[in-house]
Amino acid sequence: MKKSILTLIAITLVVLGSANFTYAAAKNNAITVLSTISTFNKIEVRGNVELIVATGDKNKVEVNNSYYAENALLQSENGVLRISSYKAAKLVVYVTANDLQSITAYDNATVKSDGKLSLIALDVTLNGTAYANLNMDNYAANITVNDQAKADLTGNITEYSLNYSHSSTVNRTMLVAENTTETVTNPYPAAKQDIRVIAD
Repeated sequence: MKKSILTLIAITLVVLGSANFTYAAAKNNAITVLSTISTFNKIEVRGNVELIVATGDKNKVEVNNSYYAENALLQSENGVLRISSYKAAKLVVYVTANDLQSITAYDNATVKSDGKLSLIALDVTLNGTAYANLNMDNYAANITVNDQAKADLTGNITEYSLNYSHSSTVNRTMLVAENTTETVTNPYPAAKQDIRVIAD
């Protein structure tokens, strides 16, 4: 009985300590909700940004600090949400979207899904050294991985198309697709032919 009481006290202290730690972390990493950005179905990410995206009933954008003071840019124009930051500290942006159609990432940007993305169709393009970790439950997905970009793809897709370069890395071992099309592109120009002229 005494041992059970001590164990219960120890568990209570661990839980309280974890709660205090989580509260402190949340307090130090303030979340800013950008209520003026609500109309978009495409996302472009550039620079030192981590985009965490989820599907939901309505569009919502949140950042992990007051980005106005951090030389970051978040704007929505013609249905495209553009996010960029080139500060040393990574800017984390949380996006909930109800009709997301495409994501394009450049530089060393990171794109991660929060839970499973459930969409009709999604186009994803990764450039530079961008990275994506996406768990999808889509009818269609068109994935393009260029340069030295990397992608970890999981989930279930009916119509799946992958276009990737020799220098990129794509992990799709946990992806289930009914109809698959994969194309490897060569990012380098074709080598010049060695032409020799032989005189008579």
